[in-house]
This record gives sequence, structure tokens and C-alpha cells, in this order.
Amino acid sequence: MPPVAIQLYSLLFKLILRRRLSSLSASAASSSSFGVSSRAAADHHHPSPPSNPSFSSATGADAVATKDLHPDPLSSLHLRLFLPNPHHSATPAAAANAPPPLRRNSFPQPAHDAGSPAAAVGQELSRRASASFSGVSPSAAPCYGGYLPTARSGRRLPVIVQFHGGAFATGAADSAANDAFCRRVARLCDAIVVAVGYRLAPESRYPAAFEDGFTVLKWIAKQANLAACGRTMARGAGSGGADSFGAALVEPWLAAHADPSRSILDRSLYFAVDRNHLIDAFSVDGGSMSCTVVILIIGEKKQHKIFKMEIRCVLLGVSCGANIADYVARKAVEAGKLLDPIKVVAQVLMYPFFMGTNPTQSELKLANSYFYDKSTCLLAWKLFLPEGEFSLDHPAANPLVPGKGPPLKLMPPTLTVVAELDWMKDRAIAYSEELRKVNVDAPVLEYKDAVHEFATLDVLLKTPLAQACAEDIAIWVKKYISLRGHELSY
Repeated sequence: MPPVAIQLYSLLFKLILRRRLSSLSASAASSSSFGVSSRAAADHHHPSPPSNPSFSSATGADAVATKDLHPDPLSSLHLRLFLPNPHHSATPAAAANAPPPLRRNSFPQPAHDAGSPAAAVGQELSRRASASFSGVSPSAAPCYGGYLPTARSGRRLPVIVQFHGGAFATGAADSAANDAFCRRVARLCDAIVVAVGYRLAPESRYPAAFEDGFTVLKWIAKQANLAACGRTMARGAGSGGADSFGAALVEPWLAAHADPSRSILDRSLYFAVDRNHLIDAFSVDGGSMSCTVVILIIGEKKQHKIFKMEIRCVLLGVSCGANIADYVARKAVEAGKLLDPIKVVAQVLMYPFFMGTNPTQSELKLANSYFYDKSTCLLAWKLFLPEGEFSLDHPAANPLVPGKGPPLKLMPPTLTVVAELDWMKDRAIAYSEELRKVNVDAPVLEYKDAVHEFATLDVLLKTPLAQACAEDIAIWVKKYISLRGHELSY
């Protein structure tokens, strides 16, 4: 049983949410392809924090920088990137020698005395490859105070794509609660978190939010390919100042710190390779793929082995966002090599928004549970699903309907987080059991006396249970984003 204060807040929360959904239902506008990805500020319990692209103390002790992006000009799709300090876990010596947060690299750095350490650092700062700004005065434009990576920015990080909750009709990627949660995940998992502000219902009904999730995955793959192609052309052009292909379209944080330079090896091959037989290794980047060529001595012959590079990506969905994450995972399986170099290595479903026609035991026993009760969730599904297609066995609502997507045995490892007092928990557990039957790693973490969104709701974020849940997720996720036993380092 949760504390009395949480029970009282739950009653208020359900009243406000039901009123908001009823209002949206009464004033539902015609379907819009552009849509909205967040509601008015009054809809949030706390104002949305602005992005802060630096690692200054203004971002708090977590040392996580944030940036807002709008990758699709034809829709309201919105992203917030969370980048943990790439020098945060470096050794003290390396951190001391790391360059300071950079100003906008389109303009020259402030002048320093010749021979000074600052001048040496300044000479190493990378400029935009698409143009030369040697004739621009430093005072010609305002300075950009955020983090901008250099050509030697260091660590590469896996990518976590996060989908917020809110019953498909509320919530935002940049809300105060989601911002705090994603910062925690980025810090604990040591990964770049891409929070997706998908289009909300009823302005954009199914499948708009689901398609937005897959669009983001394709966008990340495009970023990796553009960055790889740009590096190749820049090397080919030497120092002649040639225009680097796609430089204006590349997101610098992802280009510098996302994972395409990692070479993922087959485990059996990794153990078959003797370090003493490694002669050389070098990277080859291309417009559609990247790879590493390793020269080995096997027996008495020199052989070339080519290992494809991949961006290790984890999907993380909260509440209704878990439904989106599961859909995106299925689409990634169907897309196969079309998503190269993206590799979805795992997904985390936090208290999924699964429903079905045949009620489960928890749906009967806990229908009037805390925060999200069954009647409120039914109203949300009526707002989200297309008019005339409402069904609790819709593929978006029930993951176990026959003929939904690829075979379950092809799904990535799936961690399911459920709350003891959540009326939707049984169907999430049943889905996990079906995955385990086909040998997919699909553990379930159930938290005692927990309610729906116990680890992501604004008033519960600072509780020990929310912190423990985030740490448990990080421990499991690191099994699939860790490089131990899966990478040949050189």
C-alpha cells in the first residue's frame, strides 16, 4: 500500500487526467499530419526546463548536456538529446588534458599568445567542413556557449531511444519529469539518450506516434551514414578545404559520440582470434555502411577479415511509450539491413499500456488502481485509435494478437518492468512469458507496493524505489551495450 500522501495525490491526478482527456475528446479537431508533440505549459505539473547544451553547473550534478531538435519539417516531431559528459569517466590525467567546452566552431577562437597552451588547443579545434571562416571576425556573431565536439572528442557511446508516457494524449519529451528521468538514465547507462516527442492524440491518431518512433530510428541511421561519408570524403580531400558531403545535415553530438566506430565481432570468432596473430586493423567508412578490416595470420597465411560496424541502440518505453517501443522493435526486425548501421540490441518496457478483450486477473482486481485506472485508460485508447476502429485487441494495444508483426523469436532481448498495484501488469508479464518460450531473454522486474509510473512520475522520481528501478535497468541494459567479449580493441 503506497503512503497516504501518494493515495491522495493519485485521486487528484486521476481527476485532472480524466477531465483533460474528456476535454480533448469533446474538442477533438480533424486529423492533422503536422500534429502537436506537447500541450500548453498549463498541462504540466511543472514548467518544461529549457535545454542546456553545456556541462555547466546549471545542469546540476549529473553533468548531462541537452539539446532540442526538430528532424522533420513536415510534422511536430521533436527530440531532446541527453549527452553525458564524454570526459566525465575519464582518468584524472585525461580529464585534465581534455579541451574545455567549445564555442561555436563556425567562427575562429579568441586570440591567444603564440606558443601558449590555449593557442595549441585552439589550433586543434575543428571547424565546419562545409566552409572556411578565416575571414570572419570573432565579434561578427554571438558566441555559442554549449558543448561542441572536436575531431578528437574521445569516447563513443551507445544510443538509447526513449518514449515518454502520458496516455498518448499528454506528456512531452521535454517535460520536467521526463527530462529528469532521461538525465538519470543517461548518467547511469553512460549513453546518449534520444527522448522522442511524438505526435499526440487526438490531433494525430494511430499510427502517427508509432511511425514517429520508427522515423527517429531511421534518422539516427541517416546521421551515422552521413557522418561516415563525410569523414571518408574529408580524408580523400586532404587539407584542401573541400566541402564535406552532408556536413550541414549532421548532428555533431551523434557524429562525434554515437557508436559507429565500434567494430562488433561474432563471439565465436572473437574467441578464435589470438591477439598474437593480429597484424593490423584499420577502419573503412562508406556512405551506406562502415566496417573494420582486420589483417590476421591464420596458420601460415595472411587473411583479411571485414567486420561490419554497428550503432548499438536500446529502446526504452514508459507506459504508452512502451507500446511504441515494442512497435519500433518489430519494425526494426522487419527492416533488417535497411536500418544499417543501427542495431537494436535490447528494449526496456516500463509498465506497458497493454490491454485486451479478455480481462486478466489484475485487470479484474485492480481496475480502480492508482493514477491510471481502467476507465481512464479506455478513454485514452478511444482518443488514440482511429474512429470506428476501437478495439482492445487492436495490434497497438494487445501484443499477443495473432499475426502481429514478425515471429517473437526474432525480437530483441526485452526487460519488462511492472508495478505490483498496476492493473495492466498481468498482460505485460504474459507477453514476457511468450518471449521466453521462444528463447528470448525477457526477464520481469516487479516492484512491491509500486504504482503505475512509479519511477517516472514527477512526484515519485526522487523516491528510493524510483532510483533503485533506474539502477536495475542500467545493470541489465549494460549487458547488451557493454563491449566486453564482443569487440576487438585496437
